[in-house]
Amino acid sequence: MTPLRDYFHSFGFPAEDVGKVCAAFQQKTVAKGEYLVRAGTVNQSLGFIERGAFQYFYDHDGDELTTYLVGQHGFVAALSSFLLQIPAKENIRALTDAEVWLLPRSRFNELLQDLPRFKDFYIQVLEHQLVCIENSRFDFITMTAEQRYQKLITEEAELLQQIPLQYLASVLGVTPRHLSRIRRKIV
Repeated sequence: MTPLRDYFHSFGFPAEDVGKVCAAFQQKTVAKGEYLVRAGTVNQSLGFIERGAFQYFYDHDGDELTTYLVGQHGFVAALSSFLLQIPAKENIRALTDAEVWLLPRSRFNELLQDLPRFKDFYIQVLEHQLVCIENSRFDFITMTAEQRYQKLITEEAELLQQIPLQYLASVLGVTPRHLSRIRRKIV
């Protein structure tokens, strides 16, 4: 639980509040290939990844379209499903063996009501996610696949080491073969 405690300490939570927040989470081991969320089900928890990596993807006519990858010390949830309690549109699957701390929706709501600092934290996380989505859309429209790959190398090198190439290619919007050409060109 130390990475989880450290994470909340880094956001300026007082020690007493860190204890309350961490007590609301439950640890879960997720095997490589196991689904954390399946499309069509309601996402009941928000997860903090202690170790491992996860793939967000849609099944489109039998093809997996990867939309997002998240690794260690990131949060994982089908956000619209979790917040609105509606069926998830996407699947979330472990790309590696993982350890995740899950915060059930009911405990999440209690923390929002009981701890003002948690509500502030939640708003910061949402704002960060909105900025990431906006930046991702902008990058996809204005940058080449090679430039997007270079950006990933710079900003998320650790995550790239855990992600199989076919998922990375899908996120970049290219075929695995094109990604191989990009990688050869950069190296």
